Amino acid sequence: MTTAAASGPRTYQVRTYGCQMNVHDSERISGLLERAGYVRAAEADDNPDVMVFNTCAVRENADNRLYGNLGHLRPVKARHPGMQIAVGGCLAQKDRGDIVRRAPWVDVVFGTHNIGSLPVLLERARHNAAAEVEILESLDVFPSTLPTRRESTYAGWVSISVGCNNTCTFCIVPSLRGKEKDRRPGDILSEVRALVDEGVLEVTLLGQNVNSYGVEFGDRLAFGKLLRACGDIEGLERVRFTSPHPKDFTDDVIAAMAETPNVCHSLHMPLQSGSDDVLRAMRRSYRAERYLGIIDKVRAAMPDAAITTDIIVGFPGETEADFERTLDVAREARFSSAFTFQYSKRPGTPAATMDGQLPKQVVQERYERLIACVEETSWAENRKLVGETVEVLVAVGEGRKDERTGRMSGRARDGRLVHFATGAGGRPGDAGPPAGHIRPGDIVHTAITYAAPHHLNADGEPLSHRRTRAGDAAEAGRVPRTPGVLLGLPTIGAPAAPPAPTTGCAAH
Repeated sequence: MTTAAASGPRTYQVRTYGCQMNVHDSERISGLLERAGYVRAAEADDNPDVMVFNTCAVRENADNRLYGNLGHLRPVKARHPGMQIAVGGCLAQKDRGDIVRRAPWVDVVFGTHNIGSLPVLLERARHNAAAEVEILESLDVFPSTLPTRRESTYAGWVSISVGCNNTCTFCIVPSLRGKEKDRRPGDILSEVRALVDEGVLEVTLLGQNVNSYGVEFGDRLAFGKLLRACGDIEGLERVRFTSPHPKDFTDDVIAAMAETPNVCHSLHMPLQSGSDDVLRAMRRSYRAERYLGIIDKVRAAMPDAAITTDIIVGFPGETEADFERTLDVAREARFSSAFTFQYSKRPGTPAATMDGQLPKQVVQERYERLIACVEETSWAENRKLVGETVEVLVAVGEGRKDERTGRMSGRARDGRLVHFATGAGGRPGDAGPPAGHIRPGDIVHTAITYAAPHHLNADGEPLSHRRTRAGDAAEAGRVPRTPGVLLGLPTIGAPAAPPAPTTGCAAH
């Protein structure tokens, strides 16, 4: 069934909360809607024809945030007949029909396993003038088979698995994303090549537990093999991955990182706690000694590696001695940065009903001490780079450009954020345009002049600047799109225009 809006194509917006998996799912949602004929609304448009919320159930107050936003949209929808609101993601998977009960002006609720149904559900809700709720208990199709509208011209997410087989007591993800499902290596590499063909320079391999990849088809060494295979893809300059679990971290992965030139020497490996007692209560199947042993091996193979982590403060039963052990491990690990969280109850998790829930003021005080500890370490690690030359992949949205100094921002190969001066022009004899023409997706080399806990500055003129196809795409306003298989999905209005043709990747 094909319909067309009376005044042209229907518009959409997607608002995303949560982790990288949700960000990538939102790229798929955008790809699906554009393949079905919708057009992305301008950022300033506060009343698109379709508003999609891709939700998170892990972050604190996730439900309050969603229902607050839905409440703000109720009068907007009343003033714009035909507007539709859809809610998907982890909170939708968890709350299901409760969303329509609490916010009856919502038109569609879909879960983590049936993203591909969204265009059908929107059309069905319009036709029936009634809310459509569809929550599946297992994957309908692997999400990467869906069309995707990529948000970046230079960096792309590639899912290698979905779901998780772990049973951490604080985490609700396995019940919302299901058991681990692995993609075949050939499918993953085909998607990576498709992104590179469109000019993408960097890919991040995604999984809830990325280094357990291969468990479904019985190959314990599959993840290391996948990293090495990415090294054979011409034009792919950077490979990252997130997030590995310490229990599944094997020596062959460290070797693959060290021996594959385009695999970045950056590692994000959640610690959660430095106390063995707390790790046991969290049902994390490693201990602090094992964790630090992995870091020692990584640094022995890659002395320049930047290691980041996640840490939870205030888990039920955590004593002052437990917390002090976390500080000790953080100091010994020398993290370049850490995502720190105050424990909060998640209904449906074992930890929510554990004895020993800590008072808010105790958790807050420990949290502040942890931040001070981590920042002291990260600042010391960053200061080691002052005077060093780094390669920066120029980014957008990583930091505000400083018009007074002419700074732009990007990520070094080790993942650190770098704010760099663009300079007044190119150096004599340099190939390419003057430095003032640096674009997102281009590559610059620059010398670090200042270090802060969370970023580096390079205030001198860039030492070199290389134009890339990713920069060409950014300048032309193109975004990569990867195709998928759509079976019988309805379209709204005119189909989206195909992406402009591209040629081979820029030379190294």
